Amino acid sequence: MASLTAHARVDMDAVAAILRDVAATEIMPRFRNLQSSDIREKNPGDLVTVADEASERVLTARLRDLLPGSIVVGEEACAADPALVRHLAHAAEPAWIIDPVDGTHNFAHGKPVFGLLLALSQGGQATAGWIYDPVGDRMAMVEVGEGAWMAGQRLTAKPAAPIPQMQGSLSTKFFALEERQRLDKLRPHFADTYRLFCAAHDYLNLLTGIGQFAMYNRIMPWDHAAGTLAYGEAGGHVAKFDGTPYRAADVDGGLLMAPDPATWSDLRDFIFPET
Repeated sequence: MASLTAHARVDMDAVAAILRDVAATEIMPRFRNLQSSDIREKNPGDLVTVADEASERVLTARLRDLLPGSIVVGEEACAADPALVRHLAHAAEPAWIIDPVDGTHNFAHGKPVFGLLLALSQGGQATAGWIYDPVGDRMAMVEVGEGAWMAGQRLTAKPAAPIPQMQGSLSTKFFALEERQRLDKLRPHFADTYRLFCAAHDYLNLLTGIGQFAMYNRIMPWDHAAGTLAYGEAGGHVAKFDGTPYRAADVDGGLLMAPDPATWSDLRDFIFPET
């Protein structure tokens, strides 16, 4: 799937090769080999490891070299300087959005549910994205207007079904306690809801027909820019809780994804009946 995007002039396969290489050299050798000194909290309950930091550092350098004049907005850089994320909304130059190890808590505890998320955006809109699961060696790639692909196969969102027959990710972690408790009581009304604590794997589930919906309250760009573009290109419907379109520069408003607009509306009304 080598091509040039109209927006950013980047070779999709070259970027995928960089992700695979960084995962092989900076992430996988540290998986299940971390010392306690290799893990710390950025905020209470929010972990970062030496693998996150090394992965982002190498990706930043290599992606800038690949696309001269581009800027980088990485999760760990934004943790050190939160103002960096504001560049996405108005940056005229292409911007790489990096989650160097998505699912850090799983990674730090030896669980093989983590991945790398990378998007390329311009003017606050994602134009290309990559989702990589290094344990399973699964790479989903997407270009705006060109579809979402994995291993040479075009990806398609799983068709809609009645809510009692649907399965997906109902992420309640970043809601207030009372609202979280209310939402958790909805789980038995679905065929299945799962909590992977890894957006990369949530999106891979949506793209490979395991999941039919996903909901998030916290929507940082590095978690969702690549995945929302991929799911939309796979035919799914993506919108914020109030129904407005999602942009890669958005940091609030929640996200709900479903196979089509009608199912999205049914889900939104079921999950948030007061709206």
